[in-house]
Amino acid sequence: MTTPPTPPTSSPLRSSSPLPTSSPAGGAPPPGPAIPLSALLADEELGLRLVAGADDPAAVAVHWVHTSEMADPLPYLLGGELLLTAGVQLAEPERSARSYAQRVVAAGGAALGFGVAPVYDTVPDALVEACARAGLPLLEVPPRTTFTAVGRAVWRLMGQARHRELRRVTEAQQALATAAARPDPVPAVLHALASRLPGRTVLYAGDGRPYAAAGRPLPDPVESALNRLAARAAAGTASAADTVEGTHLTAYALGGTRGLALGVATGSREPGDHTVAGVAVVLLSLLTARHQGADEATRTAALVRLLLGAAPAEAAAALGPAPWTVVHAQGEGPPPALGTPLLDTADGTVRALLPHGHEVAEHPGWTVGVSAPSTPADLPAA
Repeated sequence: MTTPPTPPTSSPLRSSSPLPTSSPAGGAPPPGPAIPLSALLADEELGLRLVAGADDPAAVAVHWVHTSEMADPLPYLLGGELLLTAGVQLAEPERSARSYAQRVVAAGGAALGFGVAPVYDTVPDALVEACARAGLPLLEVPPRTTFTAVGRAVWRLMGQARHRELRRVTEAQQALATAAARPDPVPAVLHALASRLPGRTVLYAGDGRPYAAAGRPLPDPVESALNRLAARAAAGTASAADTVEGTHLTAYALGGTRGLALGVATGSREPGDHTVAGVAVVLLSLLTARHQGADEATRTAALVRLLLGAAPAEAAAALGPAPWTVVHAQGEGPPPALGTPLLDTADGTVRALLPHGHEVAEHPGWTVGVSAPSTPADLPAA
């Protein structure tokens, strides 16, 4: 083994300060999507080898790459780094390796890359043991691989990840916009969002009850947690997040609405998920605001005509041209999304007025009956 050089006395070999629990930088935003450590290990040109500290390299997220020979790297790290070193600061690995590994972990370092030669011919055993104890992934960087090459590989992989993220977000935006243009835009947007994330999406009414949903049903504890989270968001927090039984939950208040909220449940969180959900929030806000604005004014006008003595046919003219279809539905759970604001709801019963030709889809747990096309005079008997 090559004897490591003795650092100058001014070099900070050790620090007696206590170990903080987080990075001193407070978590600066990374320059791009994180990449899994496994992606670097799979690069044959680099020839990196995992020697300690990670049972699942795919679960280790690398946000940055940094080179340092400081004995205490903590003040110089932001968190999430692959820290590269040749071990100049480890003059006595048996004494300093454990403290060094702890400091890297305390700084939030994602992994440590140790370059063999010219200081050490192999990764010191003491450092391997220290990283294993600290749970710090330790990579061996072969002599033929420069630290610059490792850095370039990290930025290249980040660029590729950013491209995939942008493409995914763009495709999701297009799918959501297409869904918003369908005859039943609200359930269509929910289905598109559930498909793209993927996961479970729920639109909550102003009273906190689920109004429409898409995606695979959730276990009862997770569903209850999502309901509570949506209530928090609708109450004025704008958005809220939680994780229950391994399911990531997020709720968003819809802008310009009376307590409506969107709940999202996914098995994992991917880059771009928040952006995709944000597009859905905007679309759903616009779609529901339309019903509460122009459609509400239309319903008010029809009601005023009836109260002032107008015939049903005259009042119905304010709602649009005849004929109309009457829908009667009975069931349990979230009511079917019928794509109309002309609703009369009671416990387990929904009555709706739809323009003729409006398609009514099946809804689990509900029995739906659709009348023949009717004129305003025939609506009470429909």
